[in-house]
Amino acid sequence: MNQFDGNTTARGAVSDLGFDPDALRDRYRLERDKRVRSDGHDQYIEVAGDFSHYVDDPYSEIAPRSAVTDGVEVLIVGGGFAGLYAAARLREAGVDDIRIVERGGDFGGVWYWNRYPGAQCDIESYIYLPLLEETDYIPTEKYAHQPEIFAHAQRIGKHYDLYGNALFQTRITDLQWSDEQEKWQVTTDRGDNFAARLVITCTGAQEKPKLPGIPGIDGFTGHTFHTSRWDYSYTGGDVTGDLHKLADKRMAIIGTGATGIQCTPYVAKDVGHLYVFQRTPSMVNERGNRPTDPAWVDNLTPGWQKRRMDNCTTVVFGGPPVEDLINDAWTRAGREITSVYSSPGWGALSEAEQNLKSEIADFTVMNKIRARVDTIVNDVRTAEALKPWYRFTSKRPTFNDGFLPAFNRDNVTLVDTNGRGVDRITESGLVVDGQEYEVDCIVFATGFELATGYTRRVGFEIHGRNGVTLTEYWENGTRTLHGHSSHGFPNLFHIGTGQVGFSINYIEIMEEQVDNLVEIIKGVKRRRASTVEVTAEAEADWVATIIAGAESRLEFLLECTPGYFNNEGRPVRHGKGVADSAFAGGFTMFREILASWRSDGEMAGLKFTR
Repeated sequence: MNQFDGNTTARGAVSDLGFDPDALRDRYRLERDKRVRSDGHDQYIEVAGDFSHYVDDPYSEIAPRSAVTDGVEVLIVGGGFAGLYAAARLREAGVDDIRIVERGGDFGGVWYWNRYPGAQCDIESYIYLPLLEETDYIPTEKYAHQPEIFAHAQRIGKHYDLYGNALFQTRITDLQWSDEQEKWQVTTDRGDNFAARLVITCTGAQEKPKLPGIPGIDGFTGHTFHTSRWDYSYTGGDVTGDLHKLADKRMAIIGTGATGIQCTPYVAKDVGHLYVFQRTPSMVNERGNRPTDPAWVDNLTPGWQKRRMDNCTTVVFGGPPVEDLINDAWTRAGREITSVYSSPGWGALSEAEQNLKSEIADFTVMNKIRARVDTIVNDVRTAEALKPWYRFTSKRPTFNDGFLPAFNRDNVTLVDTNGRGVDRITESGLVVDGQEYEVDCIVFATGFELATGYTRRVGFEIHGRNGVTLTEYWENGTRTLHGHSSHGFPNLFHIGTGQVGFSINYIEIMEEQVDNLVEIIKGVKRRRASTVEVTAEAEADWVATIIAGAESRLEFLLECTPGYFNNEGRPVRHGKGVADSAFAGGFTMFREILASWRSDGEMAGLKFTR
């Protein structure tokens, strides 16, 4: 989809719409331009060196153990839902020799680390928590909170007997392929040195926290921590609240993305005074959480979870009209924006006319989200600052019923930086527009590294054939077949978001990739192969597909407010960066491509060697 100049909209249509599309386009561009920075992703600090303490584990003591020097059939790097799901499906396929290596003290991944007050999934629990039917579990509420999600990760680990061979509190330091052994040699920070025939990396999109490169960040003398390592020894309480130690404290939260929005109401309730520093307002829609209805559960039939996942994707992305089983703010907005696809005469419209109708539908939805702010926030100036001025698909939406009302409290101040961010940090506070806000504690709700180099994000290097590193091989952008494997790196698979179809539900993306990967591994066993590797030609064809799709979206991305979706407002036109994009055809088409690719059992583009 493209944005359009004002001359594509008939002036007479303004009165029919109730708003002026040209004025909205101008406002969107103005707000975007405020936030575009020349340093792009370099505006963030890598959590390493003097900042490495921000990733220390505050939840588990490191348990002593002996170094491991054996071998395994399958190594899974990462014990979040992707790693657990991969292990579960491999168990079901008859693969027993599996080891999961996980940095945290237990399974859970992002739900082990993120224990900030109010932590909660923003996709319906019934389609976000994997393997519900297999583990015979139903979430207690429509949007589960962290303790329940973490407990489900543990439930999967126990159900599939994954604890016995797992290595927790362990970080991979190096993977080296051996042509002689036809295996990967694995080393860790706990002195382990073992071999693995197949390696699956499931390190997730939220593996490594990031910090803003604000001048003076290393000079603040008060207390600081990142939301992914919440310091309850300082705040008191737990993920459910009761942060009683903050009663006499002045606290700053930097960041108003999904995490900042969830924790702000909990901090506001107990803190002496809270300053929320905002660069770009999020779109905040209603959450509407509620307990699970037992009568609904009684009527579920086998296969219900997969059907519900498919329904959500169909509704949000404008597939054939179907009943909306989810019926939340996600799907209602999706229905409203994509309903134009089934409007009379849609197929006869030109591409420009279709894009314009889609844009108008997007404007209408965003106007409702902005109007909602006025109905909740009392102070007119604060309400205006909290309104998002960009397209619905420019940033990931958020959903919360406590964030906006928090700004009606006397002890909460929004510090809107008008798109620039905090100017500097002093020994005792933060400075914006020449005004210093003195605080006792700074909480960084600044998210994770999502667009930096792969090996920087995961924290270890991968050496393929002839010692070539994955960093070198992906220097000019990701190169894979279907997102899972690269030429020159045999028996290595990735589960993630690069070069695959996009869905609002990461679990759906992950499950499709794992199910596809299990079929590949079955192919290895069936052929009694020792290695499987992507051919250079197949990889090149898929990369070309990804780049072509990315090029088609560049104009739209240029119009979006800066964020990780568009390389901080500077989407790359050619070469490096473009190849890291998702498959432009969307999740449903991606799934169909994989199904067709597997259908004849040959899986063209893979070379199996005995």
